[in-house]
Amino acid sequence: MTDIPKFAIPTISLAKPRHRRPTNLRPHGVANDLWFKAAALLLAFCGLTSIGAEPDFFCNLRRLPDSVSAITENGVFELNPSPHGIWNGGGITATAHLRRDGLVLEAAAPGVALKHLLLRWKTAMPSNWLYLGDAWERDYGDLEWKPLDAKRVMPWYFLATNGKITHGYGVQTGPSAICHWTVDPAGIMLYADVRCGGRGVELGRRTLEVCTVVCRRGHEGETPFAAARAFCRQMCPRPRLPKEPVYGFNDWYCAYGRDTASQFLKDTAFIVSLSPKSGNRPFAVVDDGWEITRDLSGANGPGPWNRVNPKFSRTLTMPQLARRIRALGARPGIWVRPLQASPDQPRSWRLARDRNCLDPSVPAVLAYVRRTIKRLRGWGFELIKHDYTTEDITGLWGFQMKNEMTPDGWAFADRGRTTAEIIRGLYRAIRQAAGHHVLVIGCDTIGHLSAGLFEMQRIGDDTSGEEWARTRKMGVNCLAFRAPQHDAFFAVDADCVGQVRANSVPWQKNLQWLYLLAHSGAPLFVSFAPDTVSPEQEQALRAAFQAAAKPQPLGQPLDWLDTRTPSRWRLDGREVTFSW
Repeated sequence: MTDIPKFAIPTISLAKPRHRRPTNLRPHGVANDLWFKAAALLLAFCGLTSIGAEPDFFCNLRRLPDSVSAITENGVFELNPSPHGIWNGGGITATAHLRRDGLVLEAAAPGVALKHLLLRWKTAMPSNWLYLGDAWERDYGDLEWKPLDAKRVMPWYFLATNGKITHGYGVQTGPSAICHWTVDPAGIMLYADVRCGGRGVELGRRTLEVCTVVCRRGHEGETPFAAARAFCRQMCPRPRLPKEPVYGFNDWYCAYGRDTASQFLKDTAFIVSLSPKSGNRPFAVVDDGWEITRDLSGANGPGPWNRVNPKFSRTLTMPQLARRIRALGARPGIWVRPLQASPDQPRSWRLARDRNCLDPSVPAVLAYVRRTIKRLRGWGFELIKHDYTTEDITGLWGFQMKNEMTPDGWAFADRGRTTAEIIRGLYRAIRQAAGHHVLVIGCDTIGHLSAGLFEMQRIGDDTSGEEWARTRKMGVNCLAFRAPQHDAFFAVDADCVGQVRANSVPWQKNLQWLYLLAHSGAPLFVSFAPDTVSPEQEQALRAAFQAAAKPQPLGQPLDWLDTRTPSRWRLDGREVTFSW
Protein backbone atom coordinates (compact mmCIF):
# COMPACT_ATOMS: atom_id res chain seq x y z
CA MET A 1 0.00 0.00 0.00
CA THR A 2 1.64 3.18 -1.13
CA ASP A 3 0.05 5.64 1.24
CA ILE A 4 -2.01 5.38 4.44
CA PRO A 5 -3.34 8.73 5.62
CA LYS A 6 -3.41 8.24 9.40
CA PHE A 7 -5.89 5.45 10.18
CA ALA A 8 -7.82 5.43 6.88
CA ILE A 9 -6.87 3.21 4.00
CA PRO A 10 -7.81 4.43 0.52
CA THR A 11 -10.34 2.47 -1.45
CA ILE A 12 -8.75 0.82 -4.46
CA SER A 13 -10.95 -0.04 -7.39
CA LEU A 14 -12.11 -3.61 -7.55
CA ALA A 15 -10.22 -5.69 -10.06
CA LYS A 16 -10.52 -9.23 -11.24
CA PRO A 17 -8.07 -11.39 -9.20
CA ARG A 18 -4.91 -12.09 -11.15
CA HIS A 19 -4.37 -15.75 -10.28
CA ARG A 20 -1.22 -17.39 -11.51
CA ARG A 21 -2.21 -19.86 -14.18
CA PRO A 22 -0.35 -23.14 -14.33
CA THR A 23 1.30 -23.83 -17.65
CA ASN A 24 -0.28 -25.72 -20.53
CA LEU A 25 -1.36 -29.21 -19.50
CA ARG A 26 -0.41 -30.84 -22.84
CA PRO A 27 3.07 -32.38 -23.04
CA HIS A 28 5.44 -31.15 -25.70
CA GLY A 29 5.81 -33.15 -28.91
CA VAL A 30 2.29 -34.65 -28.94
CA ALA A 31 -0.44 -33.44 -31.26
CA ASN A 32 -3.05 -31.53 -29.31
CA ASP A 33 -6.05 -33.50 -30.52
CA LEU A 34 -4.42 -36.92 -30.07
CA TRP A 35 -3.22 -36.08 -26.57
CA PHE A 36 -6.64 -34.75 -25.60
CA LYS A 37 -8.46 -37.83 -26.90
CA ALA A 38 -6.05 -40.16 -25.12
CA ALA A 39 -6.40 -38.25 -21.86
CA ALA A 40 -10.17 -38.13 -22.14
CA LEU A 41 -10.35 -41.90 -22.74
CA LEU A 42 -8.08 -42.59 -19.77
CA LEU A 43 -10.02 -40.33 -17.45
CA ALA A 44 -13.36 -41.63 -18.66
CA PHE A 45 -12.14 -45.15 -17.93
CA CYS A 46 -11.23 -44.03 -14.39
CA GLY A 47 -14.66 -42.47 -13.95
CA LEU A 48 -13.26 -38.95 -13.73
CA THR A 49 -14.82 -37.14 -16.67
CA SER A 50 -16.66 -37.74 -19.93
CA ILE A 51 -15.18 -37.94 -23.39
CA GLY A 52 -15.22 -34.55 -25.05
CA ALA A 53 -14.98 -32.56 -21.82
CA GLU A 54 -11.82 -30.84 -20.69
CA PRO A 55 -10.29 -33.11 -18.01
CA ASP A 56 -10.58 -31.65 -14.53
CA PHE A 57 -8.42 -34.34 -12.87
CA PHE A 58 -10.80 -34.89 -9.98
CA CYS A 59 -10.31 -38.16 -8.10
CA ASN A 60 -13.40 -39.26 -6.22
CA LEU A 61 -12.12 -40.70 -2.93
CA ARG A 62 -15.60 -41.93 -2.08
CA ARG A 63 -14.56 -45.29 -3.44
CA LEU A 64 -12.43 -48.13 -2.13
CA PRO A 65 -8.70 -47.45 -2.28
CA ASP A 66 -6.65 -49.48 -4.75
CA SER A 67 -4.31 -50.72 -2.06
CA VAL A 68 -3.98 -50.74 1.73
CA SER A 69 -0.77 -51.34 3.67
CA ALA A 70 -0.01 -51.49 7.37
CA ILE A 71 3.09 -50.86 9.44
CA THR A 72 3.36 -52.63 12.77
CA GLU A 73 6.17 -53.08 15.24
CA ASN A 74 6.87 -56.36 13.43
CA GLY A 75 7.17 -54.99 9.91
CA VAL A 76 5.34 -53.73 6.83
CA PHE A 77 2.38 -55.69 5.40
CA GLU A 78 0.59 -55.27 2.09
CA LEU A 79 -2.96 -56.18 3.05
CA ASN A 80 -4.88 -58.54 0.80
CA PRO A 81 -8.23 -57.32 -0.53
CA SER A 82 -11.38 -59.36 -0.17
CA PRO A 83 -14.99 -58.53 -1.12
CA HIS A 84 -16.98 -55.73 0.50
CA GLY A 85 -14.11 -53.40 1.32
CA ILE A 86 -12.09 -55.64 3.64
CA TRP A 87 -8.30 -56.04 3.65
CA ASN A 88 -6.39 -58.59 5.73
CA GLY A 89 -2.78 -59.39 6.55
CA GLY A 90 -0.29 -59.55 9.40
CA GLY A 91 -3.05 -60.00 11.95
CA ILE A 92 -4.73 -56.76 10.83
CA THR A 93 -8.17 -56.25 9.33
CA ALA A 94 -8.93 -52.91 7.67
CA THR A 95 -12.39 -52.09 6.41
CA ALA A 96 -13.75 -49.19 4.40
CA HIS A 97 -17.41 -48.40 3.87
CA LEU A 98 -19.35 -45.48 2.50
CA ARG A 99 -21.37 -43.30 4.78
CA ARG A 100 -23.30 -40.20 3.83
CA ASP A 101 -20.45 -37.92 4.93
CA GLY A 102 -17.54 -39.88 3.44
CA LEU A 103 -15.51 -43.09 3.29
CA VAL A 104 -15.07 -44.49 6.80
CA LEU A 105 -11.86 -46.40 7.53
CA GLU A 106 -11.78 -48.86 10.42
CA ALA A 107 -9.04 -51.14 11.76
CA ALA A 108 -8.85 -54.16 14.04
CA ALA A 109 -5.51 -55.57 15.17
CA PRO A 110 -5.92 -58.01 18.10
CA GLY A 111 -2.52 -58.91 19.49
CA VAL A 112 -0.68 -56.56 17.10
CA ALA A 113 0.97 -53.21 17.89
CA LEU A 114 -0.28 -51.16 14.91
CA LYS A 115 1.57 -48.01 13.88
CA HIS A 116 0.39 -46.81 10.46
CA LEU A 117 -2.19 -47.49 7.78
CA LEU A 118 -1.42 -46.42 4.21
CA LEU A 119 -4.16 -46.06 1.60
CA ARG A 120 -3.54 -45.40 -2.08
CA TRP A 121 -5.88 -44.32 -4.86
CA LYS A 122 -4.54 -44.63 -8.39
CA THR A 123 -5.41 -41.61 -10.50
CA ALA A 124 -3.83 -39.09 -12.85
CA MET A 125 -2.68 -36.01 -10.91
CA PRO A 126 -1.36 -33.13 -13.01
CA SER A 127 2.20 -32.07 -12.20
CA ASN A 128 1.60 -28.48 -13.31
CA TRP A 129 -1.40 -27.72 -11.13
CA LEU A 130 -0.80 -26.03 -7.78
CA TYR A 131 -1.25 -27.79 -4.43
CA LEU A 132 -1.80 -26.50 -0.89
CA GLY A 133 -1.75 -28.51 2.33
CA ASP A 134 -2.49 -27.53 5.93
CA ALA A 135 -0.12 -27.38 8.95
CA TRP A 136 0.31 -30.01 11.65
CA GLU A 137 -0.66 -27.52 14.38
CA ARG A 138 0.25 -23.81 13.90
CA ASP A 139 1.44 -22.26 10.68
CA TYR A 140 5.07 -21.12 10.81
CA GLY A 141 4.97 -18.75 7.85
CA ASP A 142 5.61 -21.49 5.30
CA LEU A 143 2.20 -22.32 3.84
CA GLU A 144 1.99 -21.78 0.08
CA TRP A 145 0.62 -23.08 -3.20
CA LYS A 146 3.31 -25.15 -4.93
CA PRO A 147 3.58 -27.43 -7.97
CA LEU A 148 3.28 -31.17 -7.50
CA ASP A 149 6.02 -32.63 -5.31
CA ALA A 150 5.77 -36.32 -4.47
CA LYS A 151 7.87 -35.80 -1.31
CA ARG A 152 5.74 -33.01 0.07
CA VAL A 153 3.87 -33.87 3.28
CA MET A 154 0.44 -32.20 3.47
CA PRO A 155 -1.16 -32.63 6.92
CA TRP A 156 -4.90 -33.26 7.27
CA TYR A 157 -6.07 -32.06 3.86
CA PHE A 158 -4.93 -30.60 0.56
CA LEU A 159 -6.31 -28.54 -2.31
CA ALA A 160 -5.43 -28.79 -6.00
CA THR A 161 -6.09 -26.01 -8.52
CA ASN A 162 -5.37 -24.95 -12.07
CA GLY A 163 -6.69 -21.46 -11.33
CA LYS A 164 -10.07 -22.24 -12.90
CA ILE A 165 -11.22 -25.12 -10.72
CA THR A 166 -10.14 -26.26 -7.24
CA HIS A 167 -10.63 -29.71 -5.71
CA GLY A 168 -10.35 -30.67 -2.03
CA TYR A 169 -9.21 -33.93 -0.41
CA GLY A 170 -8.91 -34.62 3.31
CA VAL A 171 -10.20 -36.29 6.43
CA GLN A 172 -13.11 -35.10 8.52
CA THR A 173 -12.19 -33.26 11.72
CA GLY A 174 -11.95 -35.28 14.93
CA PRO A 175 -10.18 -38.37 13.50
CA SER A 176 -8.57 -41.07 15.63
CA ALA A 177 -5.35 -40.86 13.62
CA ILE A 178 -2.76 -38.21 12.80
CA CYS A 179 -3.23 -37.96 9.04
CA HIS A 180 -1.26 -36.56 6.14
CA TRP A 181 -1.30 -36.82 2.35
CA THR A 182 1.20 -37.11 -0.47
CA VAL A 183 0.48 -36.79 -4.18
CA ASP A 184 2.42 -37.99 -7.20
CA PRO A 185 1.53 -38.05 -10.92
CA ALA A 186 0.05 -41.54 -10.60
CA GLY A 187 -2.00 -41.23 -7.44
CA ILE A 188 -2.90 -40.03 -3.96
CA MET A 189 -1.64 -41.54 -0.69
CA LEU A 190 -3.16 -41.18 2.78
CA TYR A 191 -0.97 -41.94 5.79
CA ALA A 192 -2.92 -42.58 8.98
CA ASP A 193 -0.62 -42.57 12.02
CA VAL A 194 -2.39 -44.60 14.70
CA ARG A 195 0.58 -44.89 17.03
CA CYS A 196 0.31 -44.41 20.76
CA GLY A 197 3.00 -41.78 21.10
CA GLY A 198 5.90 -43.33 19.17
CA ARG A 199 4.91 -46.99 19.63
CA GLY A 200 2.25 -49.14 18.05
CA VAL A 201 -1.22 -48.84 19.54
CA GLU A 202 -2.51 -51.99 21.27
CA LEU A 203 -6.17 -52.03 20.35
CA GLY A 204 -6.89 -55.42 21.85
CA ARG A 205 -10.36 -56.53 20.77
CA ARG A 206 -11.44 -52.99 19.95
CA THR A 207 -12.21 -51.88 16.38
CA LEU A 208 -10.85 -48.39 15.78
CA GLU A 209 -12.71 -45.91 13.58
CA VAL A 210 -9.55 -44.39 12.11
CA CYS A 211 -10.92 -41.48 10.06
CA THR A 212 -13.52 -40.44 7.52
CA VAL A 213 -12.10 -39.59 4.10
CA VAL A 214 -13.86 -36.72 2.33
CA CYS A 215 -13.39 -34.93 -0.97
CA ARG A 216 -15.01 -32.09 -2.86
CA ARG A 217 -15.14 -31.49 -6.58
CA GLY A 218 -14.68 -27.83 -7.44
CA HIS A 219 -16.91 -25.78 -9.72
CA GLU A 220 -16.00 -23.76 -12.77
CA GLY A 221 -15.89 -20.06 -11.95
CA GLU A 222 -15.36 -20.68 -8.23
CA THR A 223 -12.25 -19.01 -6.81
CA PRO A 224 -9.68 -21.22 -5.03
CA PHE A 225 -10.46 -19.36 -1.80
CA ALA A 226 -14.19 -20.01 -2.05
CA ALA A 227 -13.51 -23.67 -2.82
CA ALA A 228 -11.15 -23.94 0.15
CA ARG A 229 -13.71 -22.43 2.51
CA ALA A 230 -16.50 -24.68 1.25
CA PHE A 231 -14.28 -27.73 1.72
CA CYS A 232 -13.37 -26.70 5.27
CA ARG A 233 -17.07 -26.49 6.08
CA GLN A 234 -17.53 -29.96 4.63
CA MET A 235 -14.71 -31.37 6.78
CA CYS A 236 -16.22 -29.97 9.99
CA PRO A 237 -19.99 -30.49 10.07
CA ARG A 238 -20.46 -29.16 13.64
CA PRO A 239 -18.09 -26.29 14.54
CA ARG A 240 -18.33 -24.48 17.87
CA LEU A 241 -18.20 -20.72 17.28
CA PRO A 242 -18.25 -17.50 19.34
CA LYS A 243 -21.64 -15.81 19.46
CA GLU A 244 -20.08 -12.40 18.66
CA PRO A 245 -16.89 -11.18 16.99
CA VAL A 246 -13.91 -11.41 19.34
CA TYR A 247 -11.56 -8.45 19.82
CA GLY A 248 -9.60 -6.74 22.56
CA PHE A 249 -6.30 -6.70 24.44
CA ASN A 250 -3.61 -9.28 25.24
CA ASP A 251 -0.64 -8.13 27.32
CA TRP A 252 2.04 -10.45 25.92
CA TYR A 253 3.60 -8.31 23.19
CA CYS A 254 3.74 -5.15 25.29
CA ALA A 255 4.93 -6.87 28.49
CA TYR A 256 6.43 -10.27 27.52
CA GLY A 257 5.60 -11.81 30.90
CA ARG A 258 6.73 -8.84 32.99
CA ASP A 259 3.34 -7.24 33.53
CA THR A 260 1.76 -6.24 36.83
CA ALA A 261 -1.89 -6.23 37.80
CA SER A 262 -1.97 -2.47 38.20
CA GLN A 263 -0.45 -1.90 34.75
CA PHE A 264 -2.79 -4.47 33.24
CA LEU A 265 -5.80 -2.62 34.62
CA LYS A 266 -4.47 0.67 33.22
CA ASP A 267 -4.05 -1.00 29.82
CA THR A 268 -7.56 -2.45 30.04
CA ALA A 269 -9.08 0.95 30.88
CA PHE A 270 -7.26 2.43 27.88
CA ILE A 271 -8.52 -0.29 25.53
CA VAL A 272 -12.08 0.11 26.81
CA SER A 273 -11.88 3.87 26.20
CA LEU A 274 -11.14 3.17 22.53
CA SER A 275 -13.84 0.53 22.12
CA PRO A 276 -17.51 1.03 21.15
CA LYS A 277 -19.47 2.48 24.07
CA SER A 278 -22.14 -0.20 23.96
CA GLY A 279 -22.81 -3.61 22.52
CA ASN A 280 -20.08 -6.21 22.00
CA ARG A 281 -17.43 -5.74 24.71
CA PRO A 282 -13.66 -6.20 24.26
CA PHE A 283 -11.68 -8.93 25.97
CA ALA A 284 -8.69 -8.20 28.22
CA VAL A 285 -6.48 -11.29 28.37
CA VAL A 286 -3.78 -11.80 31.02
CA ASP A 287 -1.14 -13.85 29.22
CA ASP A 288 1.86 -15.69 30.67
CA GLY A 289 3.38 -13.94 33.69
CA TRP A 290 0.69 -14.05 36.38
CA GLU A 291 1.27 -17.59 37.68
CA ILE A 292 2.88 -18.24 41.07
CA THR A 293 5.97 -19.96 39.64
CA ARG A 294 6.65 -17.53 36.79
CA ASP A 295 10.41 -17.04 36.29
CA LEU A 296 10.92 -13.51 35.00
CA SER A 297 14.16 -14.56 33.31
CA GLY A 298 11.96 -16.02 30.59
CA ALA A 299 10.65 -19.45 31.57
CA ASN A 300 6.96 -19.86 32.32
CA GLY A 301 6.08 -21.69 35.47
CA PRO A 302 4.71 -25.22 35.79
CA GLY A 303 1.92 -24.33 38.19
CA PRO A 304 0.07 -24.90 40.39
CA TRP A 305 -2.37 -22.56 38.70
CA ASN A 306 -4.05 -21.57 41.95
CA ARG A 307 -2.68 -18.13 42.84
CA VAL A 308 -0.81 -15.11 41.53
CA ASN A 309 2.90 -14.40 41.95
CA PRO A 310 3.87 -11.38 44.10
CA LYS A 311 5.67 -9.62 41.24
CA PHE A 312 2.38 -9.52 39.34
CA SER A 313 0.37 -8.41 42.37
CA ARG A 314 0.71 -8.27 46.16
CA THR A 315 -2.76 -6.86 46.72
CA LEU A 316 -5.14 -8.42 44.18
CA THR A 317 -6.19 -12.03 43.90
CA MET A 318 -7.11 -13.32 40.46
CA PRO A 319 -10.87 -13.35 41.25
CA GLN A 320 -10.53 -9.71 42.30
CA LEU A 321 -8.63 -8.90 39.10
CA ALA A 322 -11.37 -10.51 36.99
CA ARG A 323 -14.01 -8.41 38.78
CA ARG A 324 -11.99 -5.22 38.25
CA ILE A 325 -11.60 -5.99 34.54
CA ARG A 326 -15.33 -6.51 34.23
CA ALA A 327 -16.06 -3.30 36.15
CA LEU A 328 -13.96 -1.39 33.62
CA GLY A 329 -16.19 -2.66 30.80
CA ALA A 330 -14.11 -5.54 29.41
CA ARG A 331 -14.42 -9.31 29.51
CA PRO A 332 -11.60 -11.00 31.46
CA GLY A 333 -9.43 -13.68 29.83
CA ILE A 334 -6.47 -15.70 31.11
CA TRP A 335 -3.57 -17.87 29.85
CA VAL A 336 -2.55 -21.30 31.18
CA ARG A 337 -0.09 -24.08 30.35
CA PRO A 338 -1.90 -27.16 31.67
CA LEU A 339 0.57 -29.99 30.91
CA GLN A 340 3.79 -28.71 32.47
CA ALA A 341 4.48 -30.80 35.56
CA SER A 342 5.15 -29.24 38.96
CA PRO A 343 7.66 -30.80 41.38
CA ASP A 344 5.04 -32.20 43.77
CA GLN A 345 3.11 -34.18 41.16
CA PRO A 346 3.48 -38.00 41.14
CA ARG A 347 5.88 -39.74 38.79
CA SER A 348 2.95 -41.84 37.53
CA TRP A 349 1.40 -38.67 36.09
CA ARG A 350 4.43 -37.83 33.98
CA LEU A 351 5.01 -38.44 30.32
CA ALA A 352 7.49 -41.20 29.44
CA ARG A 353 9.05 -39.00 26.76
CA ASP A 354 9.66 -36.06 29.11
CA ARG A 355 9.15 -36.25 32.87
CA ASN A 356 8.66 -32.46 32.99
CA CYS A 357 5.34 -32.89 31.16
CA LEU A 358 2.12 -34.55 32.24
CA ASP A 359 0.67 -37.57 30.44
CA PRO A 360 -2.90 -36.77 29.32
CA SER A 361 -3.73 -40.47 28.93
CA VAL A 362 -3.65 -40.80 32.74
CA PRO A 363 -7.13 -40.26 34.27
CA ALA A 364 -5.69 -38.43 37.28
CA VAL A 365 -3.96 -35.95 34.95
CA LEU A 366 -7.22 -35.20 33.14
CA ALA A 367 -8.89 -34.71 36.51
CA TYR A 368 -6.13 -32.24 37.44
CA VAL A 369 -6.56 -30.37 34.14
CA ARG A 370 -10.32 -30.18 34.69
CA ARG A 371 -9.81 -28.79 38.20
CA THR A 372 -7.42 -26.17 36.83
CA ILE A 373 -9.80 -25.01 34.11
CA LYS A 374 -12.78 -25.01 36.48
CA ARG A 375 -10.78 -22.86 38.90
CA LEU A 376 -10.05 -20.27 36.19
CA ARG A 377 -13.73 -20.28 35.25
CA GLY A 378 -14.71 -19.96 38.90
CA TRP A 379 -12.44 -16.94 39.28
CA GLY A 380 -14.64 -15.20 36.72
CA PHE A 381 -12.59 -15.42 33.53
CA GLU A 382 -14.70 -15.61 30.39
CA LEU A 383 -11.94 -16.67 27.98
CA ILE A 384 -9.31 -19.33 28.67
CA LYS A 385 -6.25 -19.56 26.43
CA HIS A 386 -4.36 -22.82 26.92
CA ASP A 387 -0.91 -23.21 25.43
CA TYR A 388 2.01 -25.56 24.70
CA THR A 389 0.11 -28.85 24.80
CA THR A 390 1.29 -30.12 21.40
CA GLU A 391 4.98 -29.42 22.09
CA ASP A 392 4.66 -30.76 25.64
CA ILE A 393 3.15 -34.01 24.33
CA THR A 394 5.15 -34.58 21.14
CA GLY A 395 8.46 -32.89 21.94
CA LEU A 396 8.33 -31.01 18.62
CA TRP A 397 7.09 -27.72 17.23
CA GLY A 398 5.14 -27.90 14.01
CA PHE A 399 8.04 -26.71 11.86
CA GLN A 400 10.15 -29.60 13.21
CA MET A 401 7.55 -32.22 12.27
CA LYS A 402 8.29 -33.78 8.91
CA ASN A 403 6.25 -36.86 8.06
CA GLU A 404 5.47 -37.71 11.70
CA MET A 405 4.17 -35.60 14.54
CA THR A 406 6.37 -37.27 17.16
CA PRO A 407 9.43 -39.57 17.05
CA ASP A 408 9.39 -43.31 17.56
CA GLY A 409 10.34 -45.05 20.77
CA TRP A 410 8.00 -43.81 23.51
CA ALA A 411 4.39 -44.41 24.50
CA PHE A 412 1.66 -42.96 26.66
CA ALA A 413 0.73 -44.81 29.85
CA ASP A 414 -2.46 -45.98 28.15
CA ARG A 415 -1.21 -48.12 25.27
CA GLY A 416 -4.76 -48.89 24.08
CA ARG A 417 -5.51 -45.47 22.55
CA THR A 418 -3.96 -43.55 19.69
CA THR A 419 -2.19 -40.21 20.05
CA ALA A 420 -5.09 -38.50 18.29
CA GLU A 421 -7.63 -40.07 20.66
CA ILE A 422 -5.61 -39.06 23.72
CA ILE A 423 -5.16 -35.46 22.53
CA ARG A 424 -8.83 -35.23 21.62
CA GLY A 425 -9.62 -36.55 25.11
CA LEU A 426 -7.52 -33.76 26.63
CA TYR A 427 -9.33 -31.15 24.53
CA ARG A 428 -12.69 -32.61 25.52
CA ALA A 429 -11.74 -32.41 29.22
CA ILE A 430 -10.81 -28.73 28.82
CA ARG A 431 -14.04 -28.03 27.00
CA GLN A 432 -16.18 -29.73 29.63
CA ALA A 433 -14.44 -27.94 32.49
CA ALA A 434 -14.76 -24.55 30.79
CA GLY A 435 -18.53 -24.95 30.62
CA HIS A 436 -20.94 -23.55 28.08
CA HIS A 437 -20.31 -19.83 28.48
CA VAL A 438 -16.51 -19.56 28.61
CA LEU A 439 -14.66 -19.20 25.31
CA VAL A 440 -11.70 -21.53 24.83
CA ILE A 441 -8.80 -20.66 22.56
CA GLY A 442 -6.12 -23.22 21.80
CA CYS A 443 -2.54 -22.09 21.18
CA ASP A 444 -0.03 -24.70 19.94
CA THR A 445 -3.02 -26.97 19.48
CA ILE A 446 -4.06 -29.17 16.56
CA GLY A 447 -6.89 -27.62 14.57
CA HIS A 448 -8.18 -30.85 13.08
CA LEU A 449 -8.57 -32.29 16.59
CA SER A 450 -9.86 -29.16 18.34
CA ALA A 451 -12.50 -28.24 15.73
CA GLY A 452 -15.97 -28.60 17.21
CA LEU A 453 -14.64 -28.26 20.76
CA PHE A 454 -12.94 -24.84 20.93
CA GLU A 455 -14.45 -21.59 19.74
CA MET A 456 -11.08 -20.18 18.70
CA GLN A 457 -7.67 -21.34 17.51
CA ARG A 458 -4.33 -19.54 17.31
CA ILE A 459 -3.54 -20.50 13.73
CA GLY A 460 0.06 -19.25 13.50
CA ASP A 461 3.26 -18.91 15.45
CA ASP A 462 3.89 -15.76 17.49
CA THR A 463 3.88 -12.36 15.88
CA SER A 464 6.02 -9.71 17.61
CA GLY A 465 5.97 -6.43 19.46
CA GLU A 466 9.59 -5.82 18.51
CA GLU A 467 10.33 -7.30 15.08
CA TRP A 468 8.19 -6.51 12.02
CA ALA A 469 9.75 -9.29 9.92
CA ARG A 470 8.35 -11.88 12.33
CA THR A 471 4.84 -10.43 12.21
CA ARG A 472 5.01 -10.27 8.42
CA LYS A 473 6.15 -13.87 8.14
CA MET A 474 3.88 -15.46 10.72
CA GLY A 475 0.82 -13.25 10.83
CA VAL A 476 0.14 -12.40 7.20
CA ASN A 477 0.92 -15.90 5.95
CA CYS A 478 -1.24 -17.73 8.49
CA LEU A 479 -4.21 -15.41 8.03
CA ALA A 480 -4.07 -15.77 4.23
CA PHE A 481 -3.70 -19.54 4.07
CA ARG A 482 -5.82 -20.61 7.04
CA ALA A 483 -8.58 -18.03 6.75
CA PRO A 484 -10.78 -20.63 4.96
CA GLN A 485 -11.02 -22.39 8.34
CA HIS A 486 -12.65 -19.32 9.91
CA ASP A 487 -16.20 -20.05 11.07
CA ALA A 488 -15.79 -23.47 9.46
CA PHE A 489 -13.57 -25.11 12.13
CA PHE A 490 -13.53 -22.24 14.67
CA ALA A 491 -12.74 -18.51 14.73
CA VAL A 492 -9.16 -18.14 13.47
CA ASP A 493 -6.84 -15.97 15.55
CA ALA A 494 -3.81 -14.82 13.53
CA ASP A 495 -2.27 -13.32 16.71
CA CYS A 496 -1.67 -9.79 17.90
CA VAL A 497 -0.71 -6.37 16.68
CA GLY A 498 2.05 -5.67 19.21
CA GLN A 499 4.23 -2.80 20.39
CA VAL A 500 6.47 -3.21 23.42
CA ARG A 501 7.84 0.35 23.21
CA ALA A 502 6.78 3.42 21.25
CA ASN A 503 7.29 2.53 17.57
CA SER A 504 9.31 -0.58 18.42
CA VAL A 505 7.70 -1.91 15.25
CA PRO A 506 7.56 0.58 12.33
CA TRP A 507 4.13 2.15 12.62
CA GLN A 508 3.37 2.22 8.90
CA LYS A 509 3.86 -1.58 8.89
CA ASN A 510 1.95 -2.25 12.10
CA LEU A 511 -0.86 -0.01 10.89
CA GLN A 512 -1.35 -2.19 7.84
CA TRP A 513 -1.43 -5.35 9.95
CA LEU A 514 -3.92 -3.66 12.30
CA TYR A 515 -6.14 -2.67 9.39
CA LEU A 516 -6.04 -6.14 7.82
CA LEU A 517 -7.02 -7.88 11.06
CA ALA A 518 -9.68 -5.32 11.91
CA HIS A 519 -11.38 -5.70 8.53
CA SER A 520 -10.75 -9.42 7.97
CA GLY A 521 -13.78 -10.67 9.90
CA ALA A 522 -11.42 -12.70 12.13
CA PRO A 523 -10.58 -11.89 15.78
CA LEU A 524 -8.42 -8.84 16.54
CA PHE A 525 -6.13 -8.67 19.57
CA VAL A 526 -3.69 -5.84 20.25
CA SER A 527 -0.80 -5.47 22.70
CA PHE A 528 -0.36 -1.72 23.28
CA ALA A 529 0.25 0.04 26.60
CA PRO A 530 -1.10 3.61 26.84
CA ASP A 531 2.32 5.24 27.39
CA THR A 532 3.61 3.82 24.07
CA VAL A 533 0.72 5.09 21.94
CA SER A 534 0.76 8.33 19.95
CA PRO A 535 -2.42 10.29 19.14
CA GLU A 536 -2.28 8.95 15.58
CA GLN A 537 -2.00 5.38 16.84
CA GLU A 538 -4.81 5.95 19.33
CA GLN A 539 -7.05 7.12 16.49
CA ALA A 540 -6.16 4.05 14.43
CA LEU A 541 -6.87 1.68 17.33
CA ARG A 542 -10.24 3.31 17.91
CA ALA A 543 -11.18 2.86 14.24
CA ALA A 544 -9.94 -0.74 14.30
CA PHE A 545 -12.07 -1.64 17.35
CA GLN A 546 -15.13 -0.02 15.81
CA ALA A 547 -14.68 -2.30 12.78
CA ALA A 548 -13.71 -5.48 14.64
CA ALA A 549 -16.61 -5.30 17.11
CA LYS A 550 -19.20 -6.06 14.43
CA PRO A 551 -19.59 -8.97 12.00
CA GLN A 552 -17.86 -8.54 8.64
CA PRO A 553 -17.32 -10.60 5.49
CA LEU A 554 -14.25 -12.80 5.65
CA GLY A 555 -11.22 -11.13 4.07
CA GLN A 556 -9.85 -12.91 1.01
CA PRO A 557 -6.26 -12.89 -0.25
CA LEU A 558 -6.33 -12.26 -4.01
CA ASP A 559 -2.72 -13.06 -4.89
CA TRP A 560 -2.22 -16.08 -2.65
CA LEU A 561 -1.47 -18.35 -5.61
CA ASP A 562 1.64 -16.29 -6.29
CA THR A 563 3.22 -15.55 -2.92
CA ARG A 564 3.54 -16.63 0.70
CA THR A 565 2.71 -13.09 1.82
CA PRO A 566 -0.33 -11.86 -0.11
CA SER A 567 -0.53 -8.09 -0.49
CA ARG A 568 -3.80 -7.83 -2.42
CA TRP A 569 -6.93 -8.49 -0.37
CA ARG A 570 -10.67 -8.13 -0.76
CA LEU A 571 -11.95 -6.60 2.47
CA ASP A 572 -15.63 -5.76 2.93
CA GLY A 573 -16.20 -5.63 -0.83
CA ARG A 574 -13.14 -3.50 -1.65
CA GLU A 575 -9.76 -4.45 -3.05
CA VAL A 576 -6.96 -3.18 -0.82
CA THR A 577 -3.25 -3.43 -1.57
CA PHE A 578 -0.71 -3.56 1.26
CA SER A 579 3.02 -2.87 1.20
CA TRP A 580 4.41 -5.43 3.59
